[in-house]
Amino acid sequence: MDLSAELAAARESYTRNGLTEGDLAADPFEMFERWYAEARDAGIVEPNAMVVSTVSAEGAPSSRLVLLKGFSADGFTFFTNTASRKGSDLATNPRIAVLFPWHPLERQVRIDGIAHEVPRVEVEAYFCQRPRGSQLGAHASHQSRVVTGREELAAAYERVEAEFDDQPVPVPEEWGGYRVEPAAVEFWQGRPGRMHDRLVYRREGDTWRTERLAP
Repeated sequence: MDLSAELAAARESYTRNGLTEGDLAADPFEMFERWYAEARDAGIVEPNAMVVSTVSAEGAPSSRLVLLKGFSADGFTFFTNTASRKGSDLATNPRIAVLFPWHPLERQVRIDGIAHEVPRVEVEAYFCQRPRGSQLGAHASHQSRVVTGREELAAAYERVEAEFDDQPVPVPEEWGGYRVEPAAVEFWQGRPGRMHDRLVYRREGDTWRTERLAP
């Protein structure tokens, strides 16, 4: 199989909807809530899955999928191991990019902003809601560190499981969360002929202005 030829020919025609300035809500938070509800109701698997991109102190970018676990006018919240690569990146450079890839609806939402650490009390409240297996896993896995194999991870989980047998699982010291305060939020809707709609909210003090970008 000639994969290069296959990839060159692979394309979809986006014909579902358009996005006009008149469709926009008053602010990006109301607009995001509207689009998220439509993604959820459309049956998209894990509509809260988002690509988070960070940059290291050396300028090396990296991206990964995480789950949105909180949303308000203050920003978009996710939880993670703060000693992971993303946590190390954000400790030196809090600028962050977020992408929600809702392909079945021919939509994307892109967010550029600053990541702020979530207060510990909020981290603890969320951690207590997690399934016990996930709580144990947060202790057993030191995210992004090299391990010798699957056996090492399994042994670490078994040790933690025995340690906290019949006890509440405490929040690990290196586990926390970030709230992304957006500076710009782009709503992208596919269109035929690759003439996509790209409407962006940009923060100006306490207000938002909108503009259209060429696709």
